[in-house]
Amino acid sequence: MRRPESVASASLDREDPAGTGPANGRSAGAPRGAAWLPSVPGILTADQVLATGQSIAAVQQPDGAIGWPDGHVDAWNHVECAMALSVCGLRAAARRGYEWLRTTQRPDGSWPKLSADGTALDDAVESNHAAYTAVGVLHELQVTRDDAFAQRMWPMVRGGIEFALGLQRPRGEIIWQRLADGTPADYALLTGSSSMHHALRCAIALAEYVGEPQPDWELAAGQLGHAVACHPEAFADKSTFSMDWYYPVLGGPLRGAAAAERLAAGWDTFAVPGLGIRCVSDQPWVTGAETCELALALDVIGDHSRALDLFDQVQHLRHPGGSYWTGWQFANQTHFPDEQSSWTAAAVILAADALSGATGGSGIFAAATARWAVGSPVDAAACGCDTPAGASADAGRDPLQDP
Repeated sequence: MRRPESVASASLDREDPAGTGPANGRSAGAPRGAAWLPSVPGILTADQVLATGQSIAAVQQPDGAIGWPDGHVDAWNHVECAMALSVCGLRAAARRGYEWLRTTQRPDGSWPKLSADGTALDDAVESNHAAYTAVGVLHELQVTRDDAFAQRMWPMVRGGIEFALGLQRPRGEIIWQRLADGTPADYALLTGSSSMHHALRCAIALAEYVGEPQPDWELAAGQLGHAVACHPEAFADKSTFSMDWYYPVLGGPLRGAAAAERLAAGWDTFAVPGLGIRCVSDQPWVTGAETCELALALDVIGDHSRALDLFDQVQHLRHPGGSYWTGWQFANQTHFPDEQSSWTAAAVILAADALSGATGGSGIFAAATARWAVGSPVDAAACGCDTPAGASADAGRDPLQDP
């Protein structure tokens, strides 16, 4: 997934939306089809990956929703699980998941922050939840080459992106949620905005694929990426969470030397040798999803060796049935919480796919942002970078340029 001829360009080609040709270098020439599964030699076999996918399918609800262990559903984790099902060739289950999204989307393009059994438990809506459907739909297109699916889901993706962009501030950051009464919250989150940068890039690729280019989205993505890379003051301070450390890399605003420097700066704070990555810096608790997402971020910037090492470490959370414990409290030597979560299993599967290059969607995190190198803001006045000092500082960083 780190080849120059990336899946990003292939994903825009109507003749090869999956990018399954030689660009997917690790598995060039490998057999493909619904039965093809990723494997990571010496760490996880294809049969084990399939068992993990089946553990997600086992908790899918009759209406297609894929929830938390307590049964509630949020759109972001649901999309991640649908992506993992697709990687495992569990196509019917994945499609039920996407149909659930399509049929439950609200007229404004959003989904409830939390729902269960078709009923909203929290009527607030998160921008990142609405935007992330673009990642899932592009991924499904890359894996299956199903043009009809992309066309069917495009209105849903467009609605979700427009909802999220309705919460974007002029500086570029996107407010994290709209409250139940319709008013926006008063701050943005770095992790959420980083993820929405990735979602916007995927949505732009889909828009081009279906023949409805969205130039305004490109401007919005450029301003958002610049805000994430260069304006930490735009976001609420959640620096104790490891996601705020690595998501600017995983979501695309940071690449090259700036990405490597950021990951190096937080390594000793969040990495626990032999166990994985802390969820928060001040607790003796490593989590499977965060560890796998960091492995994805490392793989995106070409640090394949450390990505494999982290992926190996996280296997201590594997349950014999193929699911994964959410985390490990290493001071008390116990699994915490006492659950195996669908989104943790999904993160493991997506990391296995990225590390093996098995499916056409294996480059979804690297490729969706590979086309763009945005080292300066779209609107310098909006973020204050039109001042001599700001302009000079940003020109020196150019964090989005991929060497």
